[in-house]
Amino acid sequence: MKKSKSNSADPKLKLQIEELIKAKGGGANEAEVADIIENALKLLTDVKDSGDVRVIQTTIRELRYAFRLFAPYAEKRKVTIFGSARTQPNKPEYQQALEFGQKMAAAGFMVITGAGGGIMHAGHEGAGSENSFGANIRLPWEQSANPVILQDKKLVTFKYFFTRKLIFIRHSDAIALFPGGFGTMDEGYEALTLMQTGKSQLMPLVLVDKPGGTYWKTWDKNIREHLLRDKLISPDDLNLYQITDSADEAVKIITRFYRNFHSTRWVKDALVIRLNHAPSESAIAAMNEDFADIINGAPIKIIPPTPEEIADTAHLHLPRIAFGFNRHDYGRLRQLIDVLNGL
Repeated sequence: MKKSKSNSADPKLKLQIEELIKAKGGGANEAEVADIIENALKLLTDVKDSGDVRVIQTTIRELRYAFRLFAPYAEKRKVTIFGSARTQPNKPEYQQALEFGQKMAAAGFMVITGAGGGIMHAGHEGAGSENSFGANIRLPWEQSANPVILQDKKLVTFKYFFTRKLIFIRHSDAIALFPGGFGTMDEGYEALTLMQTGKSQLMPLVLVDKPGGTYWKTWDKNIREHLLRDKLISPDDLNLYQITDSADEAVKIITRFYRNFHSTRWVKDALVIRLNHAPSESAIAAMNEDFADIINGAPIKIIPPTPEEIADTAHLHLPRIAFGFNRHDYGRLRQLIDVLNGL
């Protein structure tokens, strides 16, 4: 067993936890599990309210189950579709979402939705149950999963919105927002906030209107005339989303994002960007000049896999670049990724 990360000064407790893990047959992440067990025991004295403890209990159960559900599909790209549950099948927005789900599945992506009706049903209908995940939520009026995903094993139902949101973002490689109400706006703003602050991976965020529609154009106008004009966001933050009224264009925006870009991770003070093919030395020089404003420390350069990445054997074959990113201008980082995809 790996050395426990527990801060406990009680060696007897540490030993008992280790024995408990051994009794369960051991497994992955034993040190982290030991820490969770120790913190769970602290609830006996630190948290008196039983309702608060039940929140923690339910959260761990929901996340454990959801992570296990998604694990076999970890290497498959996924797009999350948000939009109104009230949109009827005869509406152009429904047909647009159905077409989008169909074409994303054809492009090799799986589709995640909230598993309800309307736009969510359309996305699953287009992708088919074999290419769909459902992340349902228990509501006072008992929202039922749509018939496409209802009997599928890739359906999970959450009690809490925050655990559901975590799963959406954690397992998404792209997000598509169709016209919707408060929930759609909530999910969209959260995705933008997480990318803007570096709390999630950068990914395509596409706002999809019906053909000729103005839902997202009106939303964008408000963003520019209030948030941007009043300097509540920076101009580069507008690079974090794109608007289209074409399902084909939405698919292109998402698939092009992964034409060369693969993923990022931090290794100490360096941001490592994994790629499908390495840029030329001249391209590296141009990027160091064009993106000097976001470089804080080491310049952009091609590197081999770092020692910290060795355990990630699935990605060791990928070329990668690294540099000292200022951890602030994620809209500009998105522009850098667009440049890499154009090489």
